[in-house]
Amino acid sequence: MEKLVKTQLDYFNTNVTKSVSFRIGQLNKLYALLESNERLLEEAIYRDYGKSPFETFQTEFAAVFEEIKVAVRDLEQWAAVKPVATNSRNEPATSYLIPEPLGVSLVIGPWNYPYQLSLAPVVAAIAAGCTVILKPSELTANCSAVMAKLVNENFEEQYFHVVEGGIAETTALLDQKFDIIFFTGSVPVGKIIYQAAAKNLTPVVLELGGKSPVIIMPDCDLDISVRRLVWAKYLNSGQTCISPDYVYVHQSIEEKFLQKVAEEIKKADYKLENGNFVRIINERNTDRVSGLINPAKIYTGGNYDIDARFIEPTVLHQVTWDDKVMKDEIFGPIMAVMTFEDLDKVIKEIKDRPKPLALYLFTQDENVKKKVLGEISFGGGCVNEAIMHIANGNLPFGGVGASGLGNYHGEAGFRAFSHYKGILDKALVEDPDIKYSPHTEEKLQRMKAAAK
Repeated sequence: MEKLVKTQLDYFNTNVTKSVSFRIGQLNKLYALLESNERLLEEAIYRDYGKSPFETFQTEFAAVFEEIKVAVRDLEQWAAVKPVATNSRNEPATSYLIPEPLGVSLVIGPWNYPYQLSLAPVVAAIAAGCTVILKPSELTANCSAVMAKLVNENFEEQYFHVVEGGIAETTALLDQKFDIIFFTGSVPVGKIIYQAAAKNLTPVVLELGGKSPVIIMPDCDLDISVRRLVWAKYLNSGQTCISPDYVYVHQSIEEKFLQKVAEEIKKADYKLENGNFVRIINERNTDRVSGLINPAKIYTGGNYDIDARFIEPTVLHQVTWDDKVMKDEIFGPIMAVMTFEDLDKVIKEIKDRPKPLALYLFTQDENVKKKVLGEISFGGGCVNEAIMHIANGNLPFGGVGASGLGNYHGEAGFRAFSHYKGILDKALVEDPDIKYSPHTEEKLQRMKAAAK
C-alpha cells in the first residue's frame, strides 16, 4: 500500500493529470470501458445479490454515464481560472481563483450500489485532476473483482488502481497519507475513517446515512404520492442510504394511505424473478432486518427467508419511537408508519434526533413546504417525490451532521476533490505610504476612517 500511494504521488507530481485534455481523455476512456463491458458488469452484480439488467442500468450505470458526460462537457469551465473582485485596500490589482487538484485520492465504495457509489466519486476525482485508488466493498465480491479486472488492466497503476480486500486491506490503506479520502457507508465506519484521516489532517468527504423521514400531509395527491413513495422505499429492497425510512402520515388519512400502499405493493408484484426486487446482501443483514419486524404491527407483508436472503415488502403500522424498528436505520424493505395531528410536534421529533441524510414531504401547501424545509436540517430531499433528487447532477448530494460531511455530483464533485487557490496579482505602481513605517496617529485615523 505504501509503495502504491508513493507511486501515485510521484506521478501526480509530474503534473500530467493537471491537463484538462488529459482528464477528458481519461473520462472518455472510462465511459467506453464501462459501456463495452456492461454485460460483464451486469452478470457480476446479479451473482452478488440478484439485481436485474434493468435495475442495474437504472440505478447504477445511468448515473455514472451522466456524471461522465456532464464532466466532459463542462470541465473546461470548471477548471478555468475564476476572476473575483478586488477590494479597495488592494487596488490596483486583479484577484482570481485557481482550481487545483488535491492530489492522491482514496475512494472507499459501499456494497449497496457497488458501481454507482464507487465510480461516481472516481469521476469527480478524475475530473478534478487527482490520481485515484478505489477500494470497493468486499461484500459485493463479484462486483469488486470485475471492477478490479477492468480498471487494473486498462489504467496505469500510478494513475487509477483498484485494491480489493476487506478490513485488513482498508486498514492498511488508511495507514497511508492521502490528499483526500472519500467514503460512502455507515456512520460507525465513517467515524473510523474520520479518525484515521485526522492523523494526517487529510480532508474527507463522508457520505453516511441515518433515518430519513417522510411527511404525508392530508392535502397531498395520495395516489401519486403513494406510487412514488412505494417505488422509492422498495427500490433495491430498501438498501439505499436515502431510502424513505419511516413515514409520518396525518391521522385523518392514515387508513386510506395504508390501503393504497398495500394496493401499490401488490400491483408492483415485487419478486426476484420479476427483476424488480433484489436479495438482501447477506444472511447477517437478512437476520438483522427481519428481526425489526414486530408481528403485532404488520399491516402487510412480514414474510422472510434467511437462507434465500429474502424479505418481502413489509409495512408496519401503529409504530412509535419505542419500537425496535425506530432505533436505527432500517436499510431493508420495511416501511414504518406513524401518525400525527400536529406538524409542529413532528418537526420537533425529527429535530430531536440526528440530522437525516434525506427528507421527503408530500403536500400542495406552499406554507407547509416553507415551514418544513426552513425548520428541519437534512442533507437533501424532495417535495412530492422521493429519492430522485440524487438523479439531478445540478444538486449537490451529501449529508449534514451525523449523516455526512461534504457533497458531490456535477461541479460539487469537482470542488470536493479540488483546492481553490486565491491569488492577488498587484500592479507595479507606487504604494500609498499608510501601511509602512513610521506608524503615526494620522495614519491610524486614516485607516480607521477607511475601514469603518
